[in-house]
Amino acid sequence: MRRMNQPKSLVFDTPQAVARAAAVKLLELGREAIEQRGVFRVALAGGSTPKLMYGELAQQPEALDWSRVEVFFGDERTVPPDHPDSNYRLAFEHLLQHVPIPPDRVHRIPAERTDPHAAAAEYGTTLRRLFGAGHPWPQFDLILLGMGPDGHTASLFPDTSALTESTRWVAATWVPRLQTWRITLTFPAINAARQVLFAVTGADKADRLAQVFGLSPGGNDLPAARIRTNGGGVTWLIDRDASGGRIS
Repeated sequence: MRRMNQPKSLVFDTPQAVARAAAVKLLELGREAIEQRGVFRVALAGGSTPKLMYGELAQQPEALDWSRVEVFFGDERTVPPDHPDSNYRLAFEHLLQHVPIPPDRVHRIPAERTDPHAAAAEYGTTLRRLFGAGHPWPQFDLILLGMGPDGHTASLFPDTSALTESTRWVAATWVPRLQTWRITLTFPAINAARQVLFAVTGADKADRLAQVFGLSPGGNDLPAARIRTNGGGVTWLIDRDASGGRIS
């Protein structure tokens, strides 16, 4: 399967270096979006590497006009916003409470709702209101993503129902391996973004990354390999361990 846009990769020595590079890229794209369109719409991610990146950004709150930033989330666990597993809580504790962003410009997924499908529908309605109901898909300026050892990204896990969603912007999906529901942006919603930035660290990701990059067989059906933006591009920031010495 040929990619619509071949992703580019940059390899760094450590997870902290990946986080610093991700922070630099976010600030660069944020300033560009604000200059060109007056607003920077970014979807954040959970995980250890984004946590490091949020720490980098929190140390320089003056580096971006946060009053013109709108924050969203690419996926969420079905927990309340103050739960230790919440992606929103991670972003709030390590970034959002440290920068001057108006609270009404932070749009979290209402994942604490009893019905995950209702939560997904509510977030989809929020996105349509903010991006404009007349658009077929939201166009984020930047979506931050990671990748799990199984090749999942956002909450698009192998062999789950969300992988085949072609009309909704947001979907609830049952993940049998984890025995839990997740709420996630769908492939069409992610692939409509101007830019997607992967930050991937750790030796446990090396085999799947080799598949995603076509260096070993079996990658075409991995969720992470299906991120192929329609316009802007996909950038992978990877540490040495995750590269496995095969990606440069």
